[in-house]
Amino acid sequence: MIDTRHIGTEMPPFTVTVEAGRLRFFCKTTGQACGNTDAPLAVPPTYLFCLEMDGPNPAAIRELLGLDYRRILHGEQGFSYHRMAHVGDTLHFRQRIADIYSKKGGELEFIVRHTAVSTPQGEAVADLRCVTVYRNPAP
Repeated sequence: MIDTRHIGTEMPPFTVTVEAGRLRFFCKTTGQACGNTDAPLAVPPTYLFCLEMDGPNPAAIRELLGLDYRRILHGEQGFSYHRMAHVGDTLHFRQRIADIYSKKGGELEFIVRHTAVSTPQGEAVADLRCVTVYRNPAP
């Protein structure tokens, strides 16, 4: 069982600068409009989850909780979007483990991660929520 004492644990914050080439590739791959050359390229809210993986150790929470990568499933994602971000913007990410709970008698455990995304001045850009499902081995 995952130790619930990790609820509330904050990971080291990190900063990411939005790059045009990667964002255009994301937009093309997902079939989203990228904007035009007359305006700064806006960041779709879902792209913030991609930028979150640019942290110094994307596996930090998995390692902290001792999770076997082969037993991890994607549960869900959601976000509250507060303002637009654009190519060239520097964004700060602050992740924390918001909850850990189990279902099916402990067969499935859920890790809820909240990530606050802001500008260097502290202005909120978005609040991300991600749920990871962990399948425990059968007894």
